[in-house]
Amino acid sequence: MDNFETTIGLEIHCQLKTKSKMFCRCNNDSESSKPNTNVCPVCLGMPGTLPVANKQAIEWTIKTGIALGAEILPESKFDRKHYFYPDLPKGYQISQYDMPFCHGGQIEIGGKIIHLNRIHLEEDAGKLTHPAGEKYSLVDLNRAGTPLMEIVTEPDISSPAEAKQVVEELRLNLRYLGVSDADMEKGHLRCDANISVTSKKQDTN
Repeated sequence: MDNFETTIGLEIHCQLKTKSKMFCRCNNDSESSKPNTNVCPVCLGMPGTLPVANKQAIEWTIKTGIALGAEILPESKFDRKHYFYPDLPKGYQISQYDMPFCHGGQIEIGGKIIHLNRIHLEEDAGKLTHPAGEKYSLVDLNRAGTPLMEIVTEPDISSPAEAKQVVEELRLNLRYLGVSDADMEKGHLRCDANISVTSKKQDTN
């Protein structure tokens, strides 16, 4: 692998620990409650329901952006991201695309600056459980609608070790700010890695 170089960008999803969900008044507790008890017509996607954004979640997203040196945009909006998945009852996710709350920012690891592309706010999906040996899956929608903040880095990361440092540094910041418990074992902090592996450029001099 010495002849190859790695370029990595991360999409880090963080559950915010607000009292209520992102677009309804349901209790934001997907862990200790019985399955499908913290749900309502809004987070179940019933026809005619209208979402109302969680003010605390928006404030915490902006707070995180300020802490990470991001630009706070004067105007923002939510968008519908359409896709089908068993634990997404609406058939779409309320997210942000071209007008997020925060643009730019950075995370420093060992003297190296990892630039951020954006920080935006969306809602989490439900949770699927697959009982061993069974031919069916169970759907728990208690998590559906949980405020989910997404931090997207630029492809400035050049190794798995650096990627780990970025997530660990971000976790420290989120816990210090008090916006999330950032417990990865409980799914509070999840990460998607976009990885490119290319041949190293040969020095022709």
